[in-house]
Amino acid sequence: METERLGVGETLGALNAALGPGGPVWFKETHARHLRARDFLAPRRALQARFRDGQVPERVLRAVAGLQGPGVAPVLRCEPTPAGLSLRLQRPAVFRRVLGAVAAYAAPAARPAPRPRVLVHCPALRGRPAALRLSQLRAVLVADHLVRALRAQEVCVRPVPAVRDPHMRRFLEKLKVDWPAVAAPEPAAPTPALRSRLLAQLSPTRDGEAPPPGVLGRLCLKDVMSQRGLGAGYDPHVDNCLVTEDLLSVLSELQEAARHWPEGGSPGRPVAPAADAAGCVAVHVVSCEEDFQQQKMDLLWWKLDEQAPVIQKHLLCGPVKVAGAPDNLLTASEYYELRHAQVCKASALKHGGDVTKDPDWTEIIGVLCAATIKFEMLSTGPQSQLLLADSSASTKSTKSGVFVLYNCARLATLFEGYERSVERGLYPPFPPVSSLDFSLLHDEGEWLLLFNGVLPFPDLLSPATALACAAPGLHAPARTEMVCKFLVQLSMDFSSYYNRVHVLGVSAQAPRGGAGVRGGGREGEAEAEPRPPPLQEPRPHLFGAMFARLQLLRAVREVLRAGLALLGLPPLSRI
Repeated sequence: METERLGVGETLGALNAALGPGGPVWFKETHARHLRARDFLAPRRALQARFRDGQVPERVLRAVAGLQGPGVAPVLRCEPTPAGLSLRLQRPAVFRRVLGAVAAYAAPAARPAPRPRVLVHCPALRGRPAALRLSQLRAVLVADHLVRALRAQEVCVRPVPAVRDPHMRRFLEKLKVDWPAVAAPEPAAPTPALRSRLLAQLSPTRDGEAPPPGVLGRLCLKDVMSQRGLGAGYDPHVDNCLVTEDLLSVLSELQEAARHWPEGGSPGRPVAPAADAAGCVAVHVVSCEEDFQQQKMDLLWWKLDEQAPVIQKHLLCGPVKVAGAPDNLLTASEYYELRHAQVCKASALKHGGDVTKDPDWTEIIGVLCAATIKFEMLSTGPQSQLLLADSSASTKSTKSGVFVLYNCARLATLFEGYERSVERGLYPPFPPVSSLDFSLLHDEGEWLLLFNGVLPFPDLLSPATALACAAPGLHAPARTEMVCKFLVQLSMDFSSYYNRVHVLGVSAQAPRGGAGVRGGGREGEAEAEPRPPPLQEPRPHLFGAMFARLQLLRAVREVLRAGLALLGLPPLSRI
C-alpha cells in the first residue's frame, strides 16, 4: 500500500529472501560515491559462495527486480556488475512515499511485542555533583539517553534511584537530564520483611565482636553465584558482602521500584503494582569503578528477595580521561564549568560584548553547553575509554553538538525566510504535498539526505537499545553512540547540500560560504548566526523544484528535532 512506511530492514529482508536459502548477503550503500550508481549491493564474493561460479540464476534476477511487499522500496533495476549484484531503487517513487508522510519517518519505530519492562538503575545519581567523577557523569548521561530511547520505542521503563540531593537536581537540570526526583532528604526505611530475612542469614562477626556503627553484619554470596550458574562477567572475588544500613536502603529502593510501575511506562502516570516483579529486566548503568560493588548488590538482591528480577545486566561505562590533565582531578561540576566558560567565550567572540549578561542568551548558552557535553560523552561507545579535549575544540568541530544545533538553526532560518517571503507576496503558499513533483529532486545531495537520513531514522534505535538481555554473561553491550553519530552525519550532509544549492530562488549560482565556517576561521567552526539565504526575483517556472526541496528539508528538520529529543536537547532557532 502507498501509505505503508518504507523500511531499510524490510527491503533488505525481502532482497535476501529473493536469493533463496542462506545467510544475509545484501547491504545498503551509504557512501555518496557508490550511491551515484546503486543503492544496495550483493558483493561478488558472497554470490560466489551462494551460487556456482557466482552466476545468479535468471529467475532470481527477475524475482529481485520485481520485488514487492510491505515496507519494501520499489526497485528500478537489478544488474550484475564487477562488484556484484547492483540494485537501484525507483528514486522519485521513494521520494514521494517518504516525503508524503514525513511524520511516519520522523518518529522511532516501536519495538515489536512482547516488550519487557526495564528498570534502569544508575547508582551514580545517589552522589553529589562536587564528588561525581567523569566516568560517573558518563554513566548518568548514558542512562538518561537509554531511558529516552526505550520510551520512544514504547517500552515500559522505570528509572531509579529518585534523586534526593538538591544540588544534584539542579546539576541535572543544567545538563537537560530528565530523571525522577523527590523532596525527601532520606530514602524510606527498608521493609520489616526485608530486614528480618537479612538478619536471619547474617554470618556471625569474627571473634564475637560487635559490628561497627551502621554495619549489620556479613553475608556470604558464593551460594547465590553457584545456584544461578553465574560466571562470565562476575568477579571471582565476590564472596562476602559487608551489609550496611545504607546498602539495605538501596536494596529496598530497588525492590520497591521493581514492584511498582507507571501505567503505560510513562512518567507522570499513576503507579501500579506489577503482576510479576521478577519478570522485569534490571539494567544497571555503572561506571567502571562502580561495577564490583554493583555485582555484590545484584547477588544480595537475589539472595534476599524471591521476586527480584530474574535478569540483571550491567551496562558498563569505560573510564574518561582529559587530555593534558592528571587523572581523577577534574570533577563533573568542574568539567561543566570549563565547557560553559568556553561556550560563553566563543559566543562573546562571535556576537561581541558579553552575551552572558543578556537574558535572551542565557538559555541558548545553556543548551549549547549541554549539547557539547552530551555529544562528547555519548559519541563514543559506552564500553570504550573516552579521551576528552581540554581545549575549546569540542565546541568548534563538525562532530560537536554545537554543529548539529547550528544546522537546526539554519533550517529554522530557511523556513522563516520562506514564510516572510510568502507574506510579502514573493512566493505562493505551500501547495498540498500530494501535488509536488519529486522527480525534480535529482541532485546527489538530495538522495543522500533522504536515503541516509530520513528513510533509516525510524529503525535507528533498534541496535542502540538492543541490550541482549537473553544472552549469557553479566555485561550488556549497547550502542548508545548511534544517535549522536547519526545526527552529526546528517548535519554534515545537509550542510554540504545547503552550501551548494539555493533552495529559495532555485537558480544556479556560485556556492555560498561553507556551513559553520566563520570568515577566516577553521573549517567546521560554527558561525554566530545562521545567515538567511539571499532572496532573488521569484521565477514561477522554478517553484516546483523549490517546493520539492523545501519538503525534503522539512523532513530533515523533523528528523533532527526527533533525534535531539532522544538526547533531551531542544532545537534552537538561532545561535
